Amino acid sequence: MANVVFRCHSCGAEIPLGQGEKIVRRDECPNCSADLKCCLNCMSYDPSRSNQCADSAAEWVSDKETRNFCDMFSPRITAGVAGSSPKKAADPRKAFDDLFK
Repeated sequence: MANVVFRCHSCGAEIPLGQGEKIVRRDECPNCSADLKCCLNCMSYDPSRSNQCADSAAEWVSDKETRNFCDMFSPRITAGVAGSSPKKAADPRKAFDDLFK
């Protein structure tokens, strides 16, 4: 099975994760040395919420860019699967024209 990838919040570098591999508190981006286990890399991070976290059970973290002890951390997957090329976007004009056929 292919690795899953996510992007560093700081530099945007793709970071592959093997199946079942977890990010721990001491992990850093190999490209820019930014902390990986931080709120900005978490799937629950939501700046529109009062706690800036979609998980209501999470404790307040004041610095969203640095490593923390949150047990709710789950990496924000944004890059799809490693080694796969992104699908070509459909032509919006063709999609629009197809609505009227």
